[in-house]
Amino acid sequence: MSLVIALVITIGLATVLFMVMGKKSPAKKKNGSGSNKNKAQIIKEANKILAKDPHNPDGLEPLGDVYFISSIWDKALPIYDTLTKLGIKDGRINLYNAYYRAGICCIRLERYPEAINYLVGATKLNGTTYEANFSLGYAFFKSTAYDKAIPLFKKALIINPAQTELNRYLGQSFYNSNKFRDSLPYLRKALDEDPSDKETLFCMANAMVQEGHGEKSIKVFMHLRADPVYGARSCLQAGLYHAKLNQIDEAIQDFEIGLKHENTPPDIKIDIQYNLARCYFEKNQIPKGLMLLKTIRTVNSNYKDVNNLIGRYQELSQNKNLQLYITSNNSEFVTLCRKFITTRYKNSTVKIQNIDVDVLYTDILTEIYSAKWEDVALFRFFRTTGATGEIYVREFHSHMQDVKAARGFCISAGVFSQEAHKYIEGRPIDLIEKNDLTKVLKQIAL
Repeated sequence: MSLVIALVITIGLATVLFMVMGKKSPAKKKNGSGSNKNKAQIIKEANKILAKDPHNPDGLEPLGDVYFISSIWDKALPIYDTLTKLGIKDGRINLYNAYYRAGICCIRLERYPEAINYLVGATKLNGTTYEANFSLGYAFFKSTAYDKAIPLFKKALIINPAQTELNRYLGQSFYNSNKFRDSLPYLRKALDEDPSDKETLFCMANAMVQEGHGEKSIKVFMHLRADPVYGARSCLQAGLYHAKLNQIDEAIQDFEIGLKHENTPPDIKIDIQYNLARCYFEKNQIPKGLMLLKTIRTVNSNYKDVNNLIGRYQELSQNKNLQLYITSNNSEFVTLCRKFITTRYKNSTVKIQNIDVDVLYTDILTEIYSAKWEDVALFRFFRTTGATGEIYVREFHSHMQDVKAARGFCISAGVFSQEAHKYIEGRPIDLIEKNDLTKVLKQIAL
């Protein structure tokens, strides 16, 4: 019987406890809504004060707190702007807080010049806080005034070395100021902290290129080629690196991948097109190169030497022998030069004594026999399409005397300077420029 009574009492107590607990849980929910009620009450009371006096700090400061903490920046900003003006005369106002918060509101609203003005005021009142120095540095950073951001970020880092985000901003500020060597230590630290930061990774790789360490950066650019944001820029840098090493096929691949990216900045796209066109020319793919150059000209008719290149390669595309003269390998070029000599003197006998291939030109020493005369003649072939100056013709004349050549011929796919023409007066040298060269080349059957 006693056991039954005890069991009934226990069940009764459990039921009462359950009912009490059940009543407490809604109370928690009520307290949660109470915070909203408090916020609304603060706004109501502040507006009541401001209705009597719009410049009363007792209404402005609590209202500013509510909007600032709630991230309602457009409403908080005019309040703190008013407080900065009132605080000059009213000692009750926390003037530093007003300037600082007004600056933060402007940063959040992306009104960076205004943010700078407010945050300069904050740092004048208290220049030892991490928040004011970092925020002012950030406002300068977003305004691309990197030289002004750097000392503020440095000061913030001294105040609080634990704020590792500063390495990223310092590194990118130095990088964007073209102080590439100074940027590298900070960029490396930033990457140690966040290896997934592709913007910092790209900046570091490009800084290494600018400092002459392209071989260390190429792996990074290759890794970033497919990235939707930094892919096109990385393709451009990888292509320039490969082209510099005369790895033209690799460079073409880099540039072609770069052009596949969408939303590429116009300046990057046009650089890729220009460099890809030059690579196509290197591979004698002239129609492809011309198509790219003409595309560039529709966007920017004065871009680099596009107009000159179009004129040059249009002519080459119409004259295969001139194209071969300028772009062929050494073996093909020497063969063409020999045919030039025999074609120019087709009614004579030509004997080749010596062929000397140099980086800038190719010399062919010959004996020429005709029905009326015979001579030892030296031919010098320049592949340049520009102007060849007097110094090269003068050196050629000296070499003629060394090999005992009675006559000399300088041939160029471009022109010779006026000084060069004056130098040959009275000397046994003929200058053959592009127009005359082309006439002979058209007679050659390949």
